[in-house]
Amino acid sequence: MSTSLVLQAGRRRYRGWVLPVAAIALWWLASHQGWSQSGLFVSPEKVLATGWEQIASGKFWRAISASLARNLSGFVIGTTLGLVLGCLLGLSRYFERLVGPSFNTFKQISLFAWIPLISVWFGLGDVAKVVFLSLAALVPVVVNTCDGLRNVPPSLLEVARVYGFSRRQTIMGVMLPAALPSIFTGLYLALVYSWLATIGAEYLLVSGEGIGNTLIDGSEHFMMDLVLFGMLVIGLVGWALNALARTLERRMQRLYGIAPR
Repeated sequence: MSTSLVLQAGRRRYRGWVLPVAAIALWWLASHQGWSQSGLFVSPEKVLATGWEQIASGKFWRAISASLARNLSGFVIGTTLGLVLGCLLGLSRYFERLVGPSFNTFKQISLFAWIPLISVWFGLGDVAKVVFLSLAALVPVVVNTCDGLRNVPPSLLEVARVYGFSRRQTIMGVMLPAALPSIFTGLYLALVYSWLATIGAEYLLVSGEGIGNTLIDGSEHFMMDLVLFGMLVIGLVGWALNALARTLERRMQRLYGIAPR
């Protein structure tokens, strides 16, 4: 690769840092120039000091491990059920007629509308939060898996018919590989939605530890440095999960010879 191409790739890679760096610089300038006299306006140094205190005391590690454990549990349960239900809806017309109308009604209900029922049925602990996260991951996986299987090009199915493929061979060798880009999209959305739902669940179902509870503690005690630290952690974890999902998607695409989206 030529030097010019390397430089261009480097510029594109770091272009996304322009806005965050500019925002932090403006924040630092505003705090040091005294643009706000509010006691709730804290400096970046104060947020960093609070963050270091949270890390050194072990509070941060307990909170982030609890949040990630809930997120992983809900994601695995929701995506597993979503893949099974999506395949059944996409492959069986009878199952689609039987369950499809009910699922289409279910997916129109706002996720947070389930909070009162979940809290009554499962309490306010980790079980309730995992159920909530599973619902957040379920819907995008079902929808994208079903759509991917339904939208397999007819030409591929015709080739399978000409070669005398059995039903199982057609599904495993033709339909599922063709539907993988859509399935990947569902898994990616499930990963994003489950992390967002993790914070929402911890904020609304306040029992236990987690990053959402860190935000609650900060707001209740008017510690904006703790609130901002929690928000930064949430954003960084979301960015890391997004990068992980994109990396896994690209590797799976290369493995199955699928053109990147």
